[in-house]
Amino acid sequence: MRRFKRTLGAVAIVGTVVGGTAGWVSGNGQRAVTGGPVGVAAWRDAGLPDPERMTAARTAAFFASLSPARQRQLAAAHPAVVGNLDGAPLPLRYEANARAAGPRYAGQQVLAYDPRGRGQVAVVRGDLGTARHVAVVVPGSDIDAGNVRPLTDMADALHRATGGGTAVIAWAGYTTPVGVGLDAASGDLAEAGAERLTRLVDGLDAVGAADPAVFCHSYGSVVCGLAAPELKAKDLVVLGSPGMRADNVAALRTSARVWAAKDPSDWIDKVPNVRFAGLGHGEDPTSPAFGARRVPAEDAHGHNGYFTAGTRSLRTFAAIAQGDLR
Repeated sequence: MRRFKRTLGAVAIVGTVVGGTAGWVSGNGQRAVTGGPVGVAAWRDAGLPDPERMTAARTAAFFASLSPARQRQLAAAHPAVVGNLDGAPLPLRYEANARAAGPRYAGQQVLAYDPRGRGQVAVVRGDLGTARHVAVVVPGSDIDAGNVRPLTDMADALHRATGGGTAVIAWAGYTTPVGVGLDAASGDLAEAGAERLTRLVDGLDAVGAADPAVFCHSYGSVVCGLAAPELKAKDLVVLGSPGMRADNVAALRTSARVWAAKDPSDWIDKVPNVRFAGLGHGEDPTSPAFGARRVPAEDAHGHNGYFTAGTRSLRTFAAIAQGDLR
């Protein structure tokens, strides 16, 4: 009987993601962008250390061994590499990405930019180098370099809610699903995203930034769940989550505090919380059995309303980011 119920759950997932229901629509298959940054071959040919063989800490040590003039030379000659090296000095990455990203992000602090595929980007609100508190916002489906506004709106709202005292990274640094189809029901894109998210946070640690609170929306919570054992985060906050590919908080194997929010009108509540044959993401993180700390979200609206000004969810997010909740 138990196996039969799991099979029915898998059928429900497939029917949901293919047929479209409760806000889900079918999406086309995506291929994750992996490997070294654009221009890495020319970087290697110049006799520079292979970015794919260096940890973020080793990257930081490499740049620390260079004079400021040499650092700037490398940023000018290899902007697409330097701008994406987690562990490189933050001002140098901003400088490099100002060249690599072009006028579209003029005047913004661009921490990473990769034009491959649909494009990936990470932008920073606040002073990441000096802020006592740091937050990272990880998005779900449909976010990329060409459609980053919903993500930056979340980051801006959180930055304002903290009074500007928390530096916030809007991280569109992985290949997200398009729509909510079979890609969103599987963990393939999340696995690639988890590796990139872990390296991002390792890079923050390598340059002396504060351990972040990581806010994971929708499919982004699958990324965060897979990254959790290696992620140097002080808090993991999931909102509108389909599951984290873990049965409970203990299974995440993280020292971070784990929080979860879901408002009553969010269509994600109608998605089956099962895993079978590679589909589905498991237990609802807001369920008592999962064991996460609950974030009040009754006055949020819909799947994308958690960062709306004036909501209890946003006020709680700001308190978490600032370390005000124990």
